[in-house]
Amino acid sequence: MRKALAPAALLAVTALAVTGCTDNNPSEGSANGAINVVSTADSCQVATQSAPGGTLTFNVKNDGSEVTEFYLLAEDGLRIVGEVENIGPGLTRDLVVSAPEGKYFTACKPGMVGDGIRADFTVTAAPEGQQVNADRAKLQQEATDLYAAYVKDQTEQLVRGTEEFAKAFSAGDEQQARALYPAVRMHWERIEPVAESFGDLDPILDAREADLEEGQEFTGWHRAEKDLWAPADYTKMTQAERTAVAEQMVKNTHELYTRTQELEYTADKLANGAKELLDEVATGKVTGEEETFSHTDLWDFQANLEGARIAFEDLRPLLAESNAELERTLEKNFASLQQQLDAYRKGDGFVFYDELTKQQVQELAAGVDALSEPLSKLTAAVVK
Repeated sequence: MRKALAPAALLAVTALAVTGCTDNNPSEGSANGAINVVSTADSCQVATQSAPGGTLTFNVKNDGSEVTEFYLLAEDGLRIVGEVENIGPGLTRDLVVSAPEGKYFTACKPGMVGDGIRADFTVTAAPEGQQVNADRAKLQQEATDLYAAYVKDQTEQLVRGTEEFAKAFSAGDEQQARALYPAVRMHWERIEPVAESFGDLDPILDAREADLEEGQEFTGWHRAEKDLWAPADYTKMTQAERTAVAEQMVKNTHELYTRTQELEYTADKLANGAKELLDEVATGKVTGEEETFSHTDLWDFQANLEGARIAFEDLRPLLAESNAELERTLEKNFASLQQQLDAYRKGDGFVFYDELTKQQVQELAAGVDALSEPLSKLTAAVVK
């Protein structure tokens, strides 16, 4: 779970796109039509407050001293339409999204904490000629229909698995709860950009203790994780406390399922979501920060990789038509990273993260980077 921005509800299978290093002047757009954004410690300068509907590119430069993020939020301020994360000081990255006519908010998030520095943003009617041709429109619809069915299946399995886990956890059956924990969480991790788009549910279901802000209650999966793999100085929860945590997890997971049934998906969101899943691996799983107590990070790694692969496969007919070379590169790099991860399988799962050597972690990180770079080009290729 990344540190939450603000709630989000639509899909936001989140947006991330092409990486680059270019000069930015926030007072004007770049030569390729991108909207320049400059983020500093206390400002978020967006070159314009409006743009015509269609495919939008935000060219985001970090002029601050901390890592920053940039978001495009829907009119309710909750739904994440697109985002680009982990922009280091001095770096520039692009966010590519498809946005229909309507009111939005832009937001920079220096330090990756809080609700971000926001401003109104308006998308006007799309100019004539922006519509995709009928054949590509059909391929895009087929891709999003397939992905919607995948999300439905994963959330259904997440609900059933959470109920089973909650029953064991509440009853104090720690052996069963430990066995279920990484397997059930894989359903969440496979669709993590979708789950995280609901900013009110994500923190109470998946917030890590280290990421809690002042006054925020520690609940959900990682609260249960800490109790099941308790540190030496930790006082275990009472049965009543375990039951309360378990019941809340079930209730909120049911709510997640209900909300996901109302989502609408677009090709750019699938592509951006695939890239974000790799970013999740890079910033949490391959570092061992996600599962601090259980060390089941490689289960999460596998699920994130599977989720990204599904989105890629659903979009593959579009990609084959527009960029066959990129399609081949992604196929090769997905297979290569999967092969690396397979080396750490053990029984029905994986070895625990704390059993990996420093060199093994570095090799996995290099594999993630090798896939992440071409995957960042997927959005631009499928929204043409």
